[in-house]
Amino acid sequence: MDLGLSGKRALITGGTKGIGRAVAEQFAAEGTDVAICARNAGEVAETVAALSALGVRATGRAVDVADGPALTAWVRDVTTEFGGLDIVVSNVSALAIGQDEASWRAEFETDMMGTVHAVDAAMPALEASGAAAIVVISSVSGREVDFAAGPYGVFKAALIHYAKGLSFQLAPKGIRVNALSPGNTYFPGGVWEKIEHGNPELYRQALALNPTGRMGKPEEMARAVVFLASPAASFITGTNLVVDGALTRGVQF
Repeated sequence: MDLGLSGKRALITGGTKGIGRAVAEQFAAEGTDVAICARNAGEVAETVAALSALGVRATGRAVDVADGPALTAWVRDVTTEFGGLDIVVSNVSALAIGQDEASWRAEFETDMMGTVHAVDAAMPALEASGAAAIVVISSVSGREVDFAAGPYGVFKAALIHYAKGLSFQLAPKGIRVNALSPGNTYFPGGVWEKIEHGNPELYRQALALNPTGRMGKPEEMARAVVFLASPAASFITGTNLVVDGALTRGVQF
């Protein structure tokens, strides 16, 4: 199936590893120009080179999305460089599960306000796109209470609400907005690899909860993100797509 993404322009926050990197690669494979950011300049440069090798325009910058002015400036610069913008994927997370004030603030500034600032900065370009889409990466922890029920779960739930509200507000402008809630996703250097070695009991418990007996892969999440962002999903907006291998037990009505 042709997703209709060739020649589109996508911006992804947190695009150097894990789900974000897989999303960027999947867009590039579809012929979409891609812009990524992350905090590590070396990782950004390496990722941009790899994406460029796939035959698309790729650009990136070292940006901390919790720095609102820096994030806004980057989004506007990408819009100028690409001559517009069609897709925004807000992917970065602080992954803060502690109950201390610093964790709450990190999760709010990174996950929540990082998304708000990126979307706001991109809005003029999205309004001019004609086929614009926003995908917000939430989590199954935003739907159900689990070990991450502190700041991480709270603000992932807020992102689902944010995406749903935006979908109503922006539908008349032809801009679609969806959330994607991944289940536990394993990749080298990711949080679950660290838990596997640092807290093997928690890792075994997490595996046991999933009927598939495994965790998700970044590319499995990326394919869902890219589909939601594509013209092939032209009548899908306001949804929260759960990709978790039947991990969660709740029913969405």
